Amino acid sequence: MNFSLSFPVHTIPLWFLVLSLFLPRICILVAWLQHSMTGYIPPVVGLIPLIVAILVPRLLILFWIYQDQGITIWFLLHVISLLIAWGGGGSRVYTRRRVVD
Repeated sequence: MNFSLSFPVHTIPLWFLVLSLFLPRICILVAWLQHSMTGYIPPVVGLIPLIVAILVPRLLILFWIYQDQGITIWFLLHVISLLIAWGGGGSRVYTRRRVVD
């Protein structure tokens, strides 16, 4: 297993790597629409990749990055964003009720 701290960009473009940290579903949609021209996103075959893209897009992006580059800094950044997104999503919001006299 090779580990690299450089920022390699193989076939996945830099805009996809950066924007998918913040907007994964939109980036997957744009990449899917551009797939016929560029070919850097693996084609969606079957129902399972489509369900994964809808429900947990960050896992699909991690899979694509691992397929393309292996474990690099981009992969680790996306793992950290996945942990932040999933870890912060379960916090409870407390609201104050106004008491009207």
